[in-house]
Formats: sequence, C-alpha cells, structure tokens
Amino acid sequence: MLPTTTGTFTWHGHRLAYEIHGEKGVPCLLMHGILLDSLLNRSLAERFAREGHRVVLLDLLGHGQSDKPLDPRELRVDFFAEQAVACLDHLGIDRAIIGGVSLGAITALQFAVTAPERCLALFIEMPVMEQSTTVAALLFVPMITAVDFAAPVVRAFAGVVRRIPRPPVGWLASFMNTASLPPEVIKAVLHGVLVGPVVPASRQRRAIRVPTLIIGHGYDRLHALSDAAVLAAEIPGAKLLEARSIAELRISPARLWPEIAAFLRDVRASAARPASLDVN
Repeated sequence: MLPTTTGTFTWHGHRLAYEIHGEKGVPCLLMHGILLDSLLNRSLAERFAREGHRVVLLDLLGHGQSDKPLDPRELRVDFFAEQAVACLDHLGIDRAIIGGVSLGAITALQFAVTAPERCLALFIEMPVMEQSTTVAALLFVPMITAVDFAAPVVRAFAGVVRRIPRPPVGWLASFMNTASLPPEVIKAVLHGVLVGPVVPASRQRRAIRVPTLIIGHGYDRLHALSDAAVLAAEIPGAKLLEARSIAELRISPARLWPEIAAFLRDVRASAARPASLDVN
C-alpha cells in the first residue's frame, strides 16, 4: 500500500480538501467529475503512484470534503482552475501533470490556458466541449428544476444514503456520496457550471504546447467522442485513446493502461531532462 496523506488549504476564504498518493515523483493533480469527489479517481491515483508519480486528488469547491457554498457565482469552471493553481502553490509544486474527468477535464484545460507555465502535461478524460454543451444544458436545467421542486424528497433520500456504509470501491463510494448531497448543493453546483465559461475557446486550445493524452468514448452525448477528437486535433502532438465505455478506465483498465503508462513514462523522461524545471 502506497503512502497516502490528506490536507486542506484556504482559497478566497473557502476550505478545500485534497489527498496525496505517493511520496515522491513527478507531480500529478487529478480532478473529479461534476457532483462527484476525489474517491472517483483514487484507483487511478494508485496506478499513477505505482508508475512513479506523486498524485494529488483535489476536491473542487462544492464537492467532496471541500466547502459547499450555495452561491452559484462561486462555482464556475474558471474558478475551479484557480483552485487547482492554489493547490499547487499550497503544496510547493512548481509544475505538474494536470488532469481530470468530465468537469475535471475542462478544468484542466482552463488551467492549461491560464497558467501554462505550471502545466507539465495534460491527462484529459471525457472533455465536455462545443458538441456536448447543449446536451449539458438540456440535462442540467431540468435537474436544477427537479431538485428545487422535489427538495424534501431529495433531502430524505440523501439522508438515507448518507447512513449507508461506503464500500472500498472508490468510484462506487463517490457516486454514493453524490446521492448523499443536499438538494441546495446539487442545485448550486449545476447552476454554477452554467454561469461561467465552460471550456477555453478553440484558439486558446490550439496554443497549448504540452504533451497531452485524451481519453474519449462513444455512446454518450454528454461526453461526445467528437469533442475528444476535435481537442486531439487542436493540441499539437496530442494523442486520442478511445475507451469502450464511460466506465472502462475505472472498472476494467487493463486494455487502456499500457498506453497510459507509456504516456506517463514519456512525461517523466521529459521532466528529467536537464532543461526541464525541477518538479520534485
């Protein structure tokens, strides 16, 4: 079992939580999907750590063990990217691989265009971009309405789920934590993502100049494979890896892992070159 530590830091008066897997190696910061938490990426972090990385799992504002303000203006994607930068500052990390799934993926892209000097590489899983944003709006707006009008039912259901012991399977525990959220938090997070910019503009994405691995899959209009393909074409040298389903990397990663491990080896080799900055 690799060493794991937890901690918190403050960003604009809000408490943010994180956990770290591994003690040394090239740093990597991974972020979760919307309404989920760091448990979603725990098995992935353990694999990264065994490859020789120090992996930080950040609970973005409104998620997991971090504070949960109810003002949607506080819960924008560009603010999430600021929180990722603040997490690196808090831990004394100069540059890192930045990545995530869904919301975490577009937050990583915002990080790459706002703080490119801090980004060593990108690990992007299921980005939500132009082809998917209409679907996201069509999905989120009814959800906001539903949890608002059915708040007593949602609250009662969340209370029941909250009392159920969490399983050792990280992704399953993460979904149970989502089902435990109060309706006010769900409404604020979904609204907040729609308030600010969702994804950097194409011209900004084309300016990204770091090694990038993008994982996409079909049969999911919220995470359209065409978005992942467009992003792979926009970022010079980016590689697209197609998963068989939304769950493959979490449940059965054996087929995907050799290419992910090769990408990580290339990033470590690049970081170790004399011209590269020391990333601890």
